[in-house]
Amino acid sequence: MLHVDMDAFFASVEQLDHPDWRGRPVVVGGSADKRGVIAAASYEARTYGVRSGMPAARAATLLPAHAVWTRGDFERYGEVSHQVFEILRTVASEVQPASIDEAYLDVTPGQHGDHPVAIARRVIDSVDALGITCSVGVATSKTVAKIASDRDKPHGLTVVWPGEESAFLSPLPIALMPGIGPTTATRLRALGIRTLGDVAALDDATARQVLGAHGARVAMRARGIDPRPVREREPVKSVSNERTFSSDIRDTAEVRDAVAALAEHVATRLRRQGLSGRTVHLKIRFGDFTTRTAQETLSTAVASTDQVTTTALRLLKAQWAPGVGVRLLGVGVSGFDHAALQLDLLASASSGPDARRAAIERTVDELRERFGDDSVSFGGRHIRRDPRDRYGPGK
Repeated sequence: MLHVDMDAFFASVEQLDHPDWRGRPVVVGGSADKRGVIAAASYEARTYGVRSGMPAARAATLLPAHAVWTRGDFERYGEVSHQVFEILRTVASEVQPASIDEAYLDVTPGQHGDHPVAIARRVIDSVDALGITCSVGVATSKTVAKIASDRDKPHGLTVVWPGEESAFLSPLPIALMPGIGPTTATRLRALGIRTLGDVAALDDATARQVLGAHGARVAMRARGIDPRPVREREPVKSVSNERTFSSDIRDTAEVRDAVAALAEHVATRLRRQGLSGRTVHLKIRFGDFTTRTAQETLSTAVASTDQVTTTALRLLKAQWAPGVGVRLLGVGVSGFDHAALQLDLLASASSGPDARRAAIERTVDELRERFGDDSVSFGGRHIRRDPRDRYGPGK
C-alpha cells in the first residue's frame, strides 16, 4: 500500500499561484490581530516554529516581517486536490481518500504491473509536474504506510519492506501512531510507555486497560499488523452538508435559514439512502477561522426535515451569538439505524400531523428526484445562492 500525503498543501498551492511568495514564510488562516488560528504553514514558516492549529497571535510573535498571511482559497485547494486524485487513479485501481490532501492506494505486486516503489516514484514525479510536492510511504499496511509517509517530509519516499514493520515502528514515539492523541500520549508516558515498541509489547488486557476499548487493536497496529483494506468508499458513517460563504454572514435570520437549508439537504439524503440517525452535528467556522463543533444524540433515530432542523437550530443557539461573523456552516447526522427509519415511516403512515408531514416530505423527495434538488423547498428555507459560495456534500 501507498500513503500519499501532500506537503504543506494549502500553503504550497498559495506559493504555486503566487510565485513571489515562494521561499517566504506563508501562513493560511486568521489575521494576526484577531483571535484566529493557523490553518496551514509553509515549510519556511515551520522553521520559525509555526504549526497548523497554532493561535495566529502566537504565530505573529514568531514570524519575521516578510512573512505572508492569507485567508486562503478553499475552492482553489479543491481544484488542485482533484488534479492530484486524478493522478492517483491512473496508477491504482483502489484509491481511498483520507482527506483533501492525502490518500491510500492499493498497489499490490502482480495486480498493477509495476513494482510498488516504482509506482510511488511515478506519483511523486507526476505531482511535481503540477508545481507542488508530496511525500509517500510504501508498506504492507495502512498504519505503517501512513507513519512512513511522514518520516522524510517534505518530498520524501520511505519504504518499509515486508518483515521490517516491527523494526521500523518499535523505536518511534507513541505520538506518531494515528489515534493516539496528546492526552492519551501524556497518560501513556506517565506509565512509562514511550515508544511504539512499548505499546506493541502490551498484552490485550493491559492494552484495553491503558488505551480503552480499542487498546488491543492499537497494540496490534503498533506491531505493524493492520488488516484494513484500501476501499474506494468506506461504509457510510455520516451524512453531512457544508456551506462556505463568500463573505461572513452575521444576521440571525440569515444564519438560521442557512442552517435550516443544510438540515433539509441532509434529511433528504438520509431518506434517499434509507438511513436515519440518532446524532445530529453542527459545525461553525467563524470569520477568524476558529471552528466549533457540537452534537446532540436523540432518543430515537430521525430522518425527517423537521427533526434534523430543530436539533441543528438548538445546537446553533448554544454555539453562536448573533452578530458574530460566520464563514462556514455544516450540518450532519450519524449513528445510523436502518430499522428505526422503517418503523418511523410505518408509524407516520397512520394518521395525524406526523403522517401529513411525512407525506409532504415524500412528495418533495419525489419532485426533487425528478426535477433536481433546487426545484422545490419548504417555506422560509429557500436561500438565494451566491455563485461564489461553495457547498460540500460531506460523507
